[in-house]
Amino acid sequence: MGDPMEDRQRLESMVNELNAYQQQAEVLQQQIDSLNATITELSVAMDTLSTIKGEDNKETLVPIGAGSFLITELKNTEDVIIGLGAGVAVKKKIDDAKDTITEQKTELEELREKMSADLQKITQYIMKKSPEAEELMKQIEGEE
Repeated sequence: MGDPMEDRQRLESMVNELNAYQQQAEVLQQQIDSLNATITELSVAMDTLSTIKGEDNKETLVPIGAGSFLITELKNTEDVIIGLGAGVAVKKKIDDAKDTITEQKTELEELREKMSADLQKITQYIMKKSPEAEELMKQIEGEE
């Protein structure tokens, strides 16, 4: 049997480490969820651009918030204002905008894959170390 004081310190250290990794995993999961939402928005934008191209003078609904819409007519379906981030937006031809959206989406998907791999590594580490902490806790409880 090991020194009970050393075992308690080791257990406390392991629990603190596992808690830190658990918090890190939760933050990563939130970031992945946020990336998924942005990727979905980009997909919707891409579909919309594909649908409206060349559809001048068609009636459409424009969301204004709280489940309310304006009924409006499309006047120019060749150009679109596209957000580039940091509050910057530029006017682009629809095909150029689609290229930009595709690039943004690809970058975010690559980032999501890296973050998912990191999350998996953290989760595996937690799953490996948790039984060790539980075993040490049983050992300490058996010494009391």
